[in-house]
Amino acid sequence: MDDEVQQPEYEVGTGMLCVFGRQLKLFRERAGLDRARFGSMTGYSVSTIAAFEQARRIPPPKFIDRADELLQAGGVLSASKEEVARAQYPAFFRDAAKLEAEATELFVYDTHVVNGLLQTEEYTRALLGMRRPLLDEATIEQRVAARLARQEVFDRWPAPLLSFVMEEPVARRPLGGEQVWRGQLEQLLLLGQKRNVELQVMPLDRQDNAGVDGAFTLLTPRQGQQVGYMEAQGRSTLVTERDAVHALSARYGIIRAQALTPSESLAFIEKLLGER
Repeated sequence: MDDEVQQPEYEVGTGMLCVFGRQLKLFRERAGLDRARFGSMTGYSVSTIAAFEQARRIPPPKFIDRADELLQAGGVLSASKEEVARAQYPAFFRDAAKLEAEATELFVYDTHVVNGLLQTEEYTRALLGMRRPLLDEATIEQRVAARLARQEVFDRWPAPLLSFVMEEPVARRPLGGEQVWRGQLEQLLLLGQKRNVELQVMPLDRQDNAGVDGAFTLLTPRQGQQVGYMEAQGRSTLVTERDAVHALSARYGIIRAQALTPSESLAFIEKLLGER
């Protein structure tokens, strides 16, 4: 069966971060350190240490490893590192983020906005600022950082195979304003030249488009079978049933064949930049 994930958005002060915060505080107190002393040892302010312990901020992996070492936690804190890192994402995306980080192949079809892996910081911040209900500034900054961190996939080795197909309006839509839009197109040109990246545009004049059912992603983890992922309106679906995944894979192959080739797509984006 398909595994449908319908979870509330992540909120600070709940779940895994609360558990980690309590553990951090207990180990710190056991070591006889106040927040000021511990903060100076780790390079963080008293207020930041308090925020980590009270689950109001997400501690970075380097801090967790350093805290585990200084507090002689025996690996207890470091063992939480992966789950703590996943807490930076909205709840509906966490399973997909884990698969994405391990993927050897990633095939993406987008219909509304540039995919998060391809976004500039300014474009991401503009999109998050458009969310309704409004997100607070701390949440926006947290999600900007999380989205940019995902882009480490481009520097991994062995390099994963990354394929992106976007509908023409995605490239044309000036979300965030002219300057943000131009910066985003320039980013697409840069990433599209990477040897492990194939970037394609589905032009509006196509009379046949296999992607009419909407956006989706296919992920192939290093160990395991290919899975599908779809999201909309803060809800997500992880598709694991073999026949359903095979249908998505076949559909993606047709979409790629119908779109402009990678070289034609980069030329199309360059032309867009030259039009304004």
